[in-house]
Amino acid sequence: MTGPKRLSQPEFIVLMAMHFAMVAFSVDTMLPALTEIGQSLTPHAPNRAQYIITAFVLGMGLGTLVMGPLSDHFGRKPVILVSAAIYVLGALLAWRAETLELIIAARVLQGLGTAGPRTVGLAMVRDLYAGREMARIMSFMMLVFSLVPAMAPLVGALIIDIWSWRAIYLAFVGFALITATWLGLRQVETLPRGARRPLSAGRISAGIREVLGNRVVMVTVAVQSLSIGMLFAVLVSTQPIFDLHFHRGEAFPRWFAIIALIAATASILNARLVVRLGMRKMVFTALAAQVVLSGTMALVTGLGLWPDGLYFAGYIAWTTSIFFMTGMTLGNLNALALEPMGHIAGLAASIISSISTVAGVLLAAPIGLAFDGTPLPLAISVFSFAVVAAVLMQFTRGEKAETVV
Repeated sequence: MTGPKRLSQPEFIVLMAMHFAMVAFSVDTMLPALTEIGQSLTPHAPNRAQYIITAFVLGMGLGTLVMGPLSDHFGRKPVILVSAAIYVLGALLAWRAETLELIIAARVLQGLGTAGPRTVGLAMVRDLYAGREMARIMSFMMLVFSLVPAMAPLVGALIIDIWSWRAIYLAFVGFALITATWLGLRQVETLPRGARRPLSAGRISAGIREVLGNRVVMVTVAVQSLSIGMLFAVLVSTQPIFDLHFHRGEAFPRWFAIIALIAATASILNARLVVRLGMRKMVFTALAAQVVLSGTMALVTGLGLWPDGLYFAGYIAWTTSIFFMTGMTLGNLNALALEPMGHIAGLAASIISSISTVAGVLLAAPIGLAFDGTPLPLAISVFSFAVVAAVLMQFTRGEKAETVV
């Protein structure tokens, strides 16, 4: 029996990376607009503009609960294409919305739509690859994916300069149409009809129990939640830190691009090492390094020990290390969690993505609102999350060896 037909590996990697990148594009393109949106729509509480980010991610987390089971029943492609249509509808509603509350509601809808490409795309990768080979593919995908957050703030700033921040939502429509058309024309269905699962409450309930009852899966979900919490805490805080603390708001898109491009090398390094060293070791090493770096950042910032002229450079280096860490952890954690769940990849991807994303948002939201004009609350939070995540990874030791190919 032969498996589903595959695109060439390079085209498949780029295609899936673009579907994953819909999340980063939808978040990072908005970052240069947050201060302006806050001043325009909610001047009495400008920090509320950050809800444009967290509402989107919350919607995505909720959407992943249903997209995976639907794809296990109907197939991967139909669910992704319908999800893309929901995403486009949310973007158009946000474009026309006149209040922050309506934009937040539209962003939740956008998030629900992007859950399909993100979650079902992950299931597509698992349909074709497993274990360390999946982790290697995920690393290459993260490399392509990293180019989007590198360019997204620059794209957002350019759109704002030429038109307005509202036009960013039309860019989202264009991005979704391009990726959906590419998938529809080029990618064959990866879940054969004979492998599809009936959409019944009993089977879904049994699948949920299987996923939640697997210790390694749940530990990796907890570590993913903390890693996503670190990432999104940085995303919602870094533009105000650039603007209000370092007074470099206009330069933010360029610095963000530099940070993302440097951090993209994590994917190259991970792809070279993960097959030889394994996913668990790669994740723990990255988290342990972040404990040291964030602890140092919090200590030096809190005590005011930065030498003259080095504070901004130190902040840039530390922020880069957080993005670098995500490149060394998230792909490996997804591959590690899905390794024993190939027979219910869609449902498992939904549960894993939903729990980790919603938990990550809930962890990140208070940190963004705690912004006090300095990087200190962010540094303390990242340090704390990294410590807990590194400790949790020790609970995956002693499990069966990872699949190498």
